[in-house]
Amino acid sequence: MIARAPYLFFLLILLPVLYLDLRYWRHRYSCGRRLLCWLPSICMTGYTIVLMNEKNFIPDNPTILYIYLLLLGGIVIPMAVYVLCSLSGLACSRLTHRLLHRNGQEKRRARNYGNLLGLLSVPIIVYILLYGAFVGFSKLEVNHQTYHSAELPEAFDGYRIVLFSDAHVGSYNGSRQWILQRAVDSINALRPDMIVFTGDLQNTQPSDLYPHQDILAQLKAKDGVYSVLGNHDYAEYVALDDAGKVANCRETVSLERQMGWTLLCNDHRRIELGKQHIVIAGMENDGDGKRFPQKGNIRKTLKDVGKDEFTIMLEHDPSAWRRKIIPDGRAQLTLSGHTHNAQFAIFGWSPLQLTGREVNGWYEEGRQSLFVTAGLGGLIPFRFGATGEIVVLTLKRQAKD
Repeated sequence: MIARAPYLFFLLILLPVLYLDLRYWRHRYSCGRRLLCWLPSICMTGYTIVLMNEKNFIPDNPTILYIYLLLLGGIVIPMAVYVLCSLSGLACSRLTHRLLHRNGQEKRRARNYGNLLGLLSVPIIVYILLYGAFVGFSKLEVNHQTYHSAELPEAFDGYRIVLFSDAHVGSYNGSRQWILQRAVDSINALRPDMIVFTGDLQNTQPSDLYPHQDILAQLKAKDGVYSVLGNHDYAEYVALDDAGKVANCRETVSLERQMGWTLLCNDHRRIELGKQHIVIAGMENDGDGKRFPQKGNIRKTLKDVGKDEFTIMLEHDPSAWRRKIIPDGRAQLTLSGHTHNAQFAIFGWSPLQLTGREVNGWYEEGRQSLFVTAGLGGLIPFRFGATGEIVVLTLKRQAKD
């Protein structure tokens, strides 16, 4: 993770402390005290260098990364925000001073209120960090949603699907395993007709699943558990040759099927109820082809599926909806995850919304709909405002106009 953009981390760590040193410390402190002020940033720089040399996306012992991120959030980020506020306040005070001086109203420089704002932001940032890491990540919401369609077969009116996604079970090791067990118990307690999982079961490799297989195998529904692979399920984040990655991916596929799940890899099934049926289809992860694997094949996924059949598509990456699913035109409803809603939101607003993409909730284009869940867990055990969720989706037949 750090090795992908190390210079950004170095700049984040060193620039704020350099500003503070040049602006304040060198005029007030001795060399010894200045060195003490620099010490946390020096240590964080060394920590960053160590993680830069990690061959995998995250260390085999992820606690090393988690501690680093806690220190980053508790020391570096507050310092960086303080400096940004200070710089903004400094610019405003100088501009105000020039304007007033030009008008002959004031000769003294205006006070830098950015410093006060920066100081006030520090406890807020620390609170968000501690709450998200030690409280927010363990919370669970049951999100009830209803989908209406005139194309839904009458026999499936009221059909209940439980959707969950982005479990990242490697983050539930040790004392956190109860969180995963609670989620499984909650899903089963809802007695759904079908359970669907839209990818990212593991963090980086199939060994993440070993301690949790028995728990995941407990998931039961009348019409079964259906799943697709997410970008993290392809072993793209471990330092292996192509053959090793293929072997890892095959093991992940095998483990999901051993748990009794029906893993759909560019494939589909028909679910019958009485003399009617719906199609449950699963397309492999279809990302941008650069950072995220692009393996979706819509034609193969929906081979022999007619436009008059009601089709639910499972696809991990919601960006594939506009890229491949809408142009094909056969899947009335697509269910996705992947975004985690950034695992961070304030009053319902997530920074991901600035991208203008489909990141959370419902989206519609003509007769086709997409629902993106905020997911259950995360590679990094942190959530603030974007609580982990399981979604109860009730299908309702809508009267035709």
